[in-house]
Amino acid sequence: MLTAKAPNQPREPDGVLSGMSPDLRAKAVEVVRLIRGFGNVLVAFSGGIDSTLVARLAKLAVGENAVAVTANSPSLPASELEEATKLAEEIGIRHMVVRTEELDDPKYVSNPANRCYFCKKELSEKLKQVAADLGASVIVDGTNADDLLGHRPGAAALAEEGVRRPLSEVGMTKPEVREMSRILGLPNFDKPSMPCLSSRIQYGQLITPERLQRVEKSENFIRQLTGVKELRVRDHGNIARIEVGMSERKLFFDEALLETIGNALRDYGFGYVSLDLLGYRAGSMNDALISQRKAKR
Repeated sequence: MLTAKAPNQPREPDGVLSGMSPDLRAKAVEVVRLIRGFGNVLVAFSGGIDSTLVARLAKLAVGENAVAVTANSPSLPASELEEATKLAEEIGIRHMVVRTEELDDPKYVSNPANRCYFCKKELSEKLKQVAADLGASVIVDGTNADDLLGHRPGAAALAEEGVRRPLSEVGMTKPEVREMSRILGLPNFDKPSMPCLSSRIQYGQLITPERLQRVEKSENFIRQLTGVKELRVRDHGNIARIEVGMSERKLFFDEALLETIGNALRDYGFGYVSLDLLGYRAGSMNDALISQRKAKR
């Protein structure tokens, strides 16, 4: 059970938040004020830069009355869970791991365009159970202002369940999240975004443990071989489409390397392996959705 908030806890954020521009510092102070007003809080903590910043500010705002909870599921790379655990320890926030079972939901497994809605519904239910057990009055997540742009069915599900978004509520953008995190000394301030493994699978293709595992194996292999930072192995059924950061495409301009990667991914179950010449684009699996909407106009 989380303890009741002490009247003089925690310290004011002035010294901790020094070194920021006036506008950025004002947003940070407002996030701290919001969270402090919530009292006992549960942070939905993926280990990404956004939720890491929220966890840091929650710890600053309410001290021991904040707990970070990470959802563990087949769609989460094992390396991400390990990193989340280390980050929570470094921040000094209490950390818990809960198991989610979105693969038991046929609506999620069928992989429709609003797949994330069903995932976040499942996550919300698990987080609400933990919050009730701990006496946490509010659940917060790392959604920033930029996250609400575009196709975001998961954000809608979280909002329906009452999950608060302190970063987006004060208008904090992704670049501001990274800058604030850098100033606060968070080690993942420049980490590329890392959505769940299911986001790599083409809409309409069933999400199975085997498909998730071959995507994870493929990405781990390519990272270890090349050192690439931005990477997605998109699963188009029998075809693997590799996206890498635009400035990193040159790392693949080697015939022996291409052959090694191609053979490895075929061993993992793909029939064909391709390198996307346009490089990594966030949410590229949504391109087909956008084209369909335009065609209907």
